[in-house]
Amino acid sequence: MNIPAKSSLFTSPLAPLLERLFAEADQSRSVVEETFQTLTKEERAAIMADHRTLYGMAREHYLAVSKETAGLLYLLARATTALSIVEFGTSFGISTLYLAAALHDNGGGVLIGSEFEPSKAAKARENIKAAGFADLVEIREGDALETLSRDLPQRIDLVLLDGAKSLYPQILALLEPHFVSGSLIVADNADDSPEYLKKVRDPANGYLSLPFAEDVELSMKL
Repeated sequence: MNIPAKSSLFTSPLAPLLERLFAEADQSRSVVEETFQTLTKEERAAIMADHRTLYGMAREHYLAVSKETAGLLYLLARATTALSIVEFGTSFGISTLYLAAALHDNGGGVLIGSEFEPSKAAKARENIKAAGFADLVEIREGDALETLSRDLPQRIDLVLLDGAKSLYPQILALLEPHFVSGSLIVADNADDSPEYLKKVRDPANGYLSLPFAEDVELSMKL
């Protein structure tokens, strides 16, 4: 990944903060995977179908994007000189930090994040403040179908979908009125939302879309 040395990703306080958060995320991921391995196939399916139960179980665990996906988010935001970004599913704020860093390095902007779990939202705000990006980021706490239904930027340049996969189509519908030609949508774990993929992969719906890396869908509004 070829990022200029002046990128905030390589400087303090962000660089050591991200290193620590990714280490914690790796440890947390192992615990989550071990927990799910103890469940039956039926139990896992039931939990995945009920996002409130799933995220309640994972309230103390990171559900972060990979380093590669995080880097992609930064690159896309920088390359498009994004000024307004919306994130569905903030968790502890790793992806948020990459997006906020891009806004900072672009010269400013606004990032609206959303997080269902209050404890995660509070921790994300702490991490954002520690990185020095509090003036760029607003974390909206609660049900994203409510928090992302109002007071959005007139134009949205970039979206990250990384919350409950079953809600991807509904969140997309909320944000669509704010898209312009060239607006980008990155959907993590998109294979778990077939309805969403059906929508964005049909050019008749106004998108150009393709799978990118492992289980990531990159889409552009035409």
